[in-house]
Amino acid sequence: MTDLAVYSGLFLSALIAATILPMQSEAALAGLLLAGSHPVWVLVLAASVGNVLGSVVNWLLGRGIERFRDRRWFPVGPAALDRAQRWYHRYGKWSLLLSWAPIIGDPLTVAAGVLREPFPIFLALVTVAKVGRYLALTAAVLGFS
Repeated sequence: MTDLAVYSGLFLSALIAATILPMQSEAALAGLLLAGSHPVWVLVLAASVGNVLGSVVNWLLGRGIERFRDRRWFPVGPAALDRAQRWYHRYGKWSLLLSWAPIIGDPLTVAAGVLREPFPIFLALVTVAKVGRYLALTAAVLGFS
């Protein structure tokens, strides 16, 4: 497999995983780290950029949610979106530091768009959270191998 295919696959896995669609990017990153055939920093970069861009897609969905909210294909259920909005109202922009977390992270990024969080603040907090998660995963995988 070429390097471009590896990095592109990891990027796409991370991008899709950051949207509300079900996907797991951590397993792909862990497997590639354990294989040891690619530079660690490039793998972390590819996963991080993909995951942050997936969250940007969620933010954009949030900005236009009123047009799409009732469509059957819309990936966020009303209950999950309401829960995320309540969480976001309670903790504000700092809740985006949990954008890496399963179950609540993706709806939080949609809620940030709905509630019109300024994009530069959104991008900075989500980047810290997503890169931090991949760095922690990398440290754990490489530390235990």
